[in-house]
Amino acid sequence: MERNKRMAAWDEAARFHGHRCPGLAIGVRIALDYKERIGLRERTEDEEIVALVETDSCSVDGIQSILGCTAGKGNLRICCRGKHVFTFFQRSSGESLRYSWKSFGSGEQSREGKADYFLNGPKDALYNVEPARCSLPSKAAIYVSVPCALCGEPTAEPQLRVREGQLVCRECAGEVVHCG
Repeated sequence: MERNKRMAAWDEAARFHGHRCPGLAIGVRIALDYKERIGLRERTEDEEIVALVETDSCSVDGIQSILGCTAGKGNLRICCRGKHVFTFFQRSSGESLRYSWKSFGSGEQSREGKADYFLNGPKDALYNVEPARCSLPSKAAIYVSVPCALCGEPTAEPQLRVREGQLVCRECAGEVVHCG
């Protein structure tokens, strides 16, 4: 991909993310490479591309900005394993690729220097690309929301529990709910 297009994508991702950093550059570089490999011209409108990411770092915002994969649409799945690993699937063909980041640059580089290296350095030094090691996730499920019998908050049906014969949310059922 030509440098001007890469830098325009970098600018757009930085506006989306709020700042420029090496982590964002990782996501932008991976997303741009994937987009180029499959011939994707625009961001995804729906679930045409699914991203399964193994980190919750700044890199994920690069994936969202460039590819249009988002948690709300159900085509961004975060399975946090602390790795900069990104697996992409095409729903129409089932084709998939797994990217694993392997370079974090020299500790002597500035943040800006690392980001520039991540955006423009040689692919072979930065990441590996291989077939996916997992299967395509199912499409995003859409559930009916039912008011909790105790607090009244609408809750997705599969998240309800039965307590004393009433449908209640997990919190009202006494479950400790952890986010993140």
